[in-house]
Amino acid sequence: MTPVSLRLVSALALAIGLCASGGASAQTAQAAARPPVEQSQSQGRAKNVILFLADAGGVASVHAASVMAYGEPLKLHIQQWPNLGLSETSPVDAFVSDSANGMSAIVTGVKTHNGVISQGPDGERGRRDGTPTKTVLEYAEEHGLLTGVVTDRPITDATPAATYAHSNDRGKWGEIFPQAFSPRFGDGVDVLIGSGRTEIAEQMAANGVSYDSLAQAHDRPIYATLEAAPAGNRRPVVVAEEIDVRAATLRALDLLQAGDKGYLLVVEWDAHTDDPREGLQNIADLDRLIAEVQSRVDLDDTLMIFTADHSFGLQIDGGRRGQPLLEGYEAWKARDGDERVVRLENVMVNRTHTAEEVPALAIGVGAERVRGYFPNTHLFEVMMKAFGWTPSSGD
Repeated sequence: MTPVSLRLVSALALAIGLCASGGASAQTAQAAARPPVEQSQSQGRAKNVILFLADAGGVASVHAASVMAYGEPLKLHIQQWPNLGLSETSPVDAFVSDSANGMSAIVTGVKTHNGVISQGPDGERGRRDGTPTKTVLEYAEEHGLLTGVVTDRPITDATPAATYAHSNDRGKWGEIFPQAFSPRFGDGVDVLIGSGRTEIAEQMAANGVSYDSLAQAHDRPIYATLEAAPAGNRRPVVVAEEIDVRAATLRALDLLQAGDKGYLLVVEWDAHTDDPREGLQNIADLDRLIAEVQSRVDLDDTLMIFTADHSFGLQIDGGRRGQPLLEGYEAWKARDGDERVVRLENVMVNRTHTAEEVPALAIGVGAERVRGYFPNTHLFEVMMKAFGWTPSSGD
């Protein structure tokens, strides 16, 4: 008898026994007879993978976003997804991660040091390069898929940079951005949209590089706004001062879905709760965007993942249904407080990264691999297995 048959027989026996004892309803018996969700296996491979990253969106922040936006727990769209686990985010030499190590581990399968972008732990921040670690985006480029990265943050910030660049220091924006135009695999990111235009320009200027010189050298315009990118440009690069993440994501999705071989899309939205309302609202808005994107894809050939690069020091320690979660926020905001700890009526925020595991939720082909406790490097394996790819050595 196969393991699956044994599980079904055991579940049915348990259900029959419960009903015979009178200690369970027919509904309970039916639930007991169902195979566990995590045992189901999706058929085939993913043609597309979409990774959503709430930067600093830990378990507490995701929960609080639901309560703030809807007045109740478990009301976010992603909280209805059937596959979930807890992702451990530590770097190789500490317990609390920054975005550089956190995202690098997710997209390369290799933990590194804080501050290091997609390089191995043999690197030292700001002093010595480590071995470049091949990202899932680089694998996608190598396999001929279309790729896209969208963020509300500077496009050179640690989280988006980890997908396309390699650096021993996340702060070297002037060296990071040009790497998007000199890819190690394929022709580089097809759709690249983020903010940080002024700061990136200043750092590149120190190296004798400008947006114009990059654009001319690679015959690829770098637009200052999303609206400036012509609809006919199938590979737009947008570095703006601010980004409308929803508009940028839907634009990217339309462009990537036009390809035949499939795509990888990475979307980041900042969820740090230094400002509690802003951070939680970003999670709620990202969740609505995820629901909209899900309605536009086929889950029979697409894997969607939601996670965070690290957690953050927020907790709900009070409040009642029918009352605003962020009671006292306006008074705190009016004080323009710069204190390390934000103390509202029902919420306290220690304005720092923390070491707790972060949620990882998934739906679509290959989503059943997201379950239990695991290191964040497991999410790289989930994406690679969904695509049907085996990591290559020596890259």
